[in-house]
Amino acid sequence: MAENRQEEARRAQEIRAGETALGIELGSTNIKAVLVGKDCQTLASASYGWENQLEDGIWTYDLEQVWAGIQTCFTEIKAQVSARYQAPLQALGSIGVSAMMHGYLPFASDGRQLAAFRTWRNNITGEAADALTEEFSFNIPQRWSIAHLYQAILNGETSAREIDFLTTLAGYVHWRLSGERVLGIGDASGMFPIDEASGTYDAALAAKFDALPRVAAQPWQLLDILPRVLRAGACAGHLTAEGARLLDLSGQLAPGALMAPPEGDAGTGMVSTNAVRKRTGNISVGTSAFSMHVLDAPLRQVHRDIDVVTTPAGAPVAMVHTNNCTSDLNAWVKLFGEFAAAIGRPLAGKELYGTLLGASREADADAGGLLNYSCLSGENITEVEAGRPLFVRTPHSRMTLANFMRAQLYGCFAPLRLGMDILAGEEGVETDVMIAQGGLFKTPVIAQQALADCLGLPISVMKTAGEGGPWGMAVLAVFAKWHAGEDLADFLDETAFPQAERTTLAPTEAGRRGAQAFLAAYQKGLAVERGAAVIPDHA
Repeated sequence: MAENRQEEARRAQEIRAGETALGIELGSTNIKAVLVGKDCQTLASASYGWENQLEDGIWTYDLEQVWAGIQTCFTEIKAQVSARYQAPLQALGSIGVSAMMHGYLPFASDGRQLAAFRTWRNNITGEAADALTEEFSFNIPQRWSIAHLYQAILNGETSAREIDFLTTLAGYVHWRLSGERVLGIGDASGMFPIDEASGTYDAALAAKFDALPRVAAQPWQLLDILPRVLRAGACAGHLTAEGARLLDLSGQLAPGALMAPPEGDAGTGMVSTNAVRKRTGNISVGTSAFSMHVLDAPLRQVHRDIDVVTTPAGAPVAMVHTNNCTSDLNAWVKLFGEFAAAIGRPLAGKELYGTLLGASREADADAGGLLNYSCLSGENITEVEAGRPLFVRTPHSRMTLANFMRAQLYGCFAPLRLGMDILAGEEGVETDVMIAQGGLFKTPVIAQQALADCLGLPISVMKTAGEGGPWGMAVLAVFAKWHAGEDLADFLDETAFPQAERTTLAPTEAGRRGAQAFLAAYQKGLAVERGAAVIPDHA
């Protein structure tokens, strides 16, 4: 007890002295905030639920809800700090913002938002992405900001001529808090290709873009409207008085906190799993899923299903991104939760997920011939153009709860496996460590084993697997404030993960064979899923 009181007194002193770092992450289903000490240990955390909306064929979020979520989280952080440490949170040492990578957020010179935020989930830029990939001899996915920008120009959107600043969601929040138009290199690499040597946008490719006839007619040049690129550890400005009032509605927060370079959720995923060294990798599982493989050699050819991005320190990374992962699973879990409530046995949260995922322990290894296509939105890897979640079985499939839940898990991971096969089979990319993170892993073992069986790889999960991005961003804020100039990988080993707890599960022989059978059937049935696009959308 005495040791606990001493520890709390020490933390209270740090809080009063402003020796803490705040990480904020705007994910697909939650806005989260984590406050950490200089040793990267979590002091408080908060979450605010939100959902994207399909409006006029565009997946988007209202930016007013961005601030409602951030302010709610900060108010909760303050309350937790006051209750636990009896200290007011009135100053911060550093702040870092991360969010969903990619997308399209254009602003005019007077600060007006010129178009609804177009998220990574949209696959409406095929014409632009194909043309730019051919022009650059470099893969430009539909999600990337440059694809959205060029598509807007090709579509004749008049607002494109007014663009003074084009950024990502993390870059937007950072701009409002600090006044700085900057971006971390990892997030910037989802806007436009990065030159590893210079640590900024590829100037030769930018010149090629500006020379395209439809682009040349615009009153701006590309590099003038993109955020300035910064590596992890750089000073990205300071919290302004206006930003402090925007973050803390009580007006008690002092300005002046150092701002770390804002990053994408892929970058913070790498940090939160300690996977920034060459030949390491991580998998993030949520509304979307992606695997990140830090390369020790360039890819030999251009692959339309492989992004080449960077770590927050600027090292090249091969990224396999799927637009869909747990959204359909979550919808089914919600349905079972409604049934439980209807029979007077309500279950929610961890208990509901634990019960349903736990049932899959009794499943047939191949999910009993059941198939699930988890495409709430279009999926580029499987060439599914429109979101039509689809559950399929034959008359001879074994329809049990256990098999149904196993099919849900395999359906979440199947597109990721198809993309990763390209890296392993065609490029021979080898990854020494593969660490997974995401809320799905809060239920121990079940999803981790299913992922290992589906990918055919050992999968490690850290104790912090459910925390993920906001903690990773807080760690980057600590790095920028107190460890600038150090090597990021060494800092993570020595400060953030000195005694990291992890569990590793290898694929079982039966599980691997069962997953292979599921994947074979899944690929044969893709024509049915693609054809489901003819079903009208009644949104």
